[in-house]
Order: sequence, then structure tokens, then C-alpha cells
Amino acid sequence: MTWHGKKWRTEVDMKRMFDFRCSTCRRKFEALVDLSSTMTIRCSCGQTAYKVLSPVRASLDPLSGHFPSATDKWAKEHEQKAKSTSS
Repeated sequence: MTWHGKKWRTEVDMKRMFDFRCSTCRRKFEALVDLSSTMTIRCSCGQTAYKVLSPVRASLDPLSGHFPSATDKWAKEHEQKAKSTSS
């Protein structure tokens, strides 16, 4: 449950944006649907559209300091490159 305005809302009440693709016209679109809904909705052509599961696009900034192992790796690689170009 989460606090929303002046009342508590359960996960069932909440909606999320998902991508869908129509099985007939191949149209890809977004729709705001309940979390408890099924994997299909109706397309504007009247046929069934299925939820598209896409990978999350995220990148971690190795220089921010929040990822020490990535920062250390980056520093070692650049130190080695600097040594090899200065020789």
C-alpha cells in the first residue's frame, strides 16, 4: 500500500504505462493499465494487443563514486593507456 493524497492505495488501484503490440495490424502503442490486468487489451482495430516486455535502458555513471569497483576499473584502464602512450 502507498499513501496517495488523503487515502491509502493498494497496488491493485494503481495504474502503469505499458507498451502493447497488435497481433493483426502490428501497431505498437502505449496504454495506462491496472497492475492487476491481464497481458492483453483491445487495439483500435478491434483485435487483441499483447503487452511488449522491453529491457530497461539504464547506464551507471562510473565516475559518480557510487560504484567504486567501476570507478577503480575506469581509473586503472586510463592509467594504463596513459603509460602506454607516454612511452
